[in-house]
Amino acid sequence: MVQKKDGGEEENMAAWLLGVQTLRIQPYQLPPLGPHDVKVSIKALGICGSDVHHFKTMRCANFIVKKPMVIGHECAGIIEAIGSEVKNLAPGDRVALEPGISCSRCNLCKNGRYNLCREMRFFGSPPTNGSLANKVVHPASLCYKLPENVSLEEGAMCEPLSVGVHACRRAQVGPETTVLILGAGPIGLITLLAARAFGAPRVVMTDVDESRLAIAKSLGADELIQVSTEMKDASEEVVNVQTAMGSGIDVTFDCVGYNKTMTTALNATRSGGKVCLIGLALSEMTIPLTPAAAREVDVIGIFRYRNTWPLCLDFLKTGKIDVKPLITHRFKFTQEDVDAAFETSARGGNAIKCMFNL
Repeated sequence: MVQKKDGGEEENMAAWLLGVQTLRIQPYQLPPLGPHDVKVSIKALGICGSDVHHFKTMRCANFIVKKPMVIGHECAGIIEAIGSEVKNLAPGDRVALEPGISCSRCNLCKNGRYNLCREMRFFGSPPTNGSLANKVVHPASLCYKLPENVSLEEGAMCEPLSVGVHACRRAQVGPETTVLILGAGPIGLITLLAARAFGAPRVVMTDVDESRLAIAKSLGADELIQVSTEMKDASEEVVNVQTAMGSGIDVTFDCVGYNKTMTTALNATRSGGKVCLIGLALSEMTIPLTPAAAREVDVIGIFRYRNTWPLCLDFLKTGKIDVKPLITHRFKFTQEDVDAAFETSARGGNAIKCMFNL
């Protein structure tokens, strides 16, 4: 959606979250272009689970929307203008945007763990405005030029793919690592693709939804286990996933984050293995940590990602990862389509990734 100002100039429009399940396309005035910034015309943007949480409840975990906010952060576009000190990009370049701007000064940033920066300003995470807009201004250092054979939609998918890549790095997945993934939602499926790209020889996946498991099968999962939401079934399901793996489970990725899934993860993973918690559904859990600790099962947390875009783009360029099957629904940037897209994402079901084409 583009509107004209009185002088005929195009007015920048964005999707503003104004209240619970209330999104409106309204004008969005951008900050001035700094010497190290670029202005990007957004062309593709995917809806993330955190966007849906904000849409439905005005919060995601401890991030609370307290004032109107532009939503969205999984994005790619075309450079429209560059700052005076930008040397590596030019107008017309197609780029994928890493959405978080860290302070670069704190010890975490200086030690390379900038994703944990306490002053992080992240697209569409309160109070920072997001990128579901005609145009945004962003640091050039966080814009990555797309290879010729990588589409703008695939560029936008670098953001969720980065979560899976960061998790596989943290868990040290390699050609000898057997992997169990709990949850076949968008991030579970992305983690499956990432684990394969890192060389995992065998991947077992669980979910409560049979249709999601079918998608996991089509993407290359070796074995599928349909599970329940009942804690009483956890012990039996641990046996089932261990049997399906056929050997010890080296790494388990919990892409859900409930008491039951973490209980399953801790009990199913072999002694000396790793459990990586990706899904953050609950802020507190009651889990059998002591028995797992006695077996030296390492529990690894991840938060977003760091230094992942170059590798993601290489995986896409070389065909080691194909994210295109994950894009199940496409929408235009109109008020009607914005409403429909978020309603579709919130329903879940067969909607994996809803993508805007601007």
